[in-house]
Amino acid sequence: MDVLAEVLRVSGARGALGVVLKAGGTWGLWLDSYPGAALHVVSRGTVWLHVTGEKPLQVQAGDAVLVSPGTAHGIAGGAGVTMGSCDREAAARAFGDGRALRLGSAPVQTEVIVLHYEQDPEVRTPVLTSLARPMHVTAREKAQLRRSVELLAAELAQPQIGTTAAVNSIVDLLLVQFVRAWLARHPQEQSGSWLGAMRDPVVRDALACVHARPGRPWTTETLAAATSVSRATLSRRFRSALGQTPGAYVTQWRIDLASVRSCRVSSARRSARCDAWAASPSWPCRSGPAECRTRRTPGPPDCGRSR
Repeated sequence: MDVLAEVLRVSGARGALGVVLKAGGTWGLWLDSYPGAALHVVSRGTVWLHVTGEKPLQVQAGDAVLVSPGTAHGIAGGAGVTMGSCDREAAARAFGDGRALRLGSAPVQTEVIVLHYEQDPEVRTPVLTSLARPMHVTAREKAQLRRSVELLAAELAQPQIGTTAAVNSIVDLLLVQFVRAWLARHPQEQSGSWLGAMRDPVVRDALACVHARPGRPWTTETLAAATSVSRATLSRRFRSALGQTPGAYVTQWRIDLASVRSCRVSSARRSARCDAWAASPSWPCRSGPAECRTRRTPGPPDCGRSR
């Protein structure tokens, strides 16, 4: 059982291109908090990440840094640069026209690709939301990540047939590659996070059992037996890794699954109602129910953050 893949699937985790930034000279941009996670990928030059209460973090070409959901932060061309607010209208125009958002002055010295990741808010299993600090992976730590960044930059630089599909796939791939690199190189930063629990073989095996057979009446004793450890050992390591008991996690995961199933049933019913409306003889003359007209239009509602 690939636990990470299962959780990402159930939580509806999905990525999207936010905006491409091209900057030169002295520049700085403060981004308000956002419900999703932000991945800043530097394809050229150097960027400094600013988070309240943290020292500025230098992010160089080929590096990537993931900021947890709801974290207000800024990016700038230097550690001591004063950051201004985002020009939302300029960001919206750039996104709509497929252009990069220009910052600072010519010539361009830095290029940053901003990606955003969201998950179903009804799913409580924390994948990215449990991260207390930004996750930083350098280019030298993961060659695969660097190649994916280069591939994404190439697709955006020269759009062609299928670019949208290619970009969406690369964005999702980058998240998985980023998590792999971070887990392999930064064990000291993972304590207490869901992702960090993947490094503990006992907890990882227990999670695999739960996710493979969520309907089984799991208890701490049966999970301990399935992972060949004592009840006390499983309880201690589970709480250390995830901050909760095995029983609490099992209950939470079942609630998540039930929530997703309920949502899918509601969506199927709504789709059936919309299909019936569209098939009626008077369809061309009616606007139809609101639920059938609603459509999420791509575009950055705030500083290049969009779906």
